[in-house]
Amino acid sequence: MKQPTTHQEQLEFLKKIEGQVRGVQKMIEEKRYCVDIITQIHSIVGALHRVEDEIFKKHIDGCVVSALKGKPEREKQKKINEVVELISKFRKS
Repeated sequence: MKQPTTHQEQLEFLKKIEGQVRGVQKMIEEKRYCVDIITQIHSIVGALHRVEDEIFKKHIDGCVVSALKGKPEREKQKKINEVVELISKFRKS
């Protein structure tokens, strides 16, 4: 299925996150203080959540809105179910 939205701008954030992960690996190799490592990991998790939020928002603004405009009821319901399922998954994590 061709996606009406792109996530190009999120690649820059993911590259920064990749660098942060490498930094944590180096911190562990250097036997750095646990609290400092945990702080960096928390920062990475927060950054991943921001990327996730942006992609989800674009999905709603693009894919879902497009599916709800002038599409058959079955297609609309499919998109609604997809979003509900995603939200349900997010609450479990």
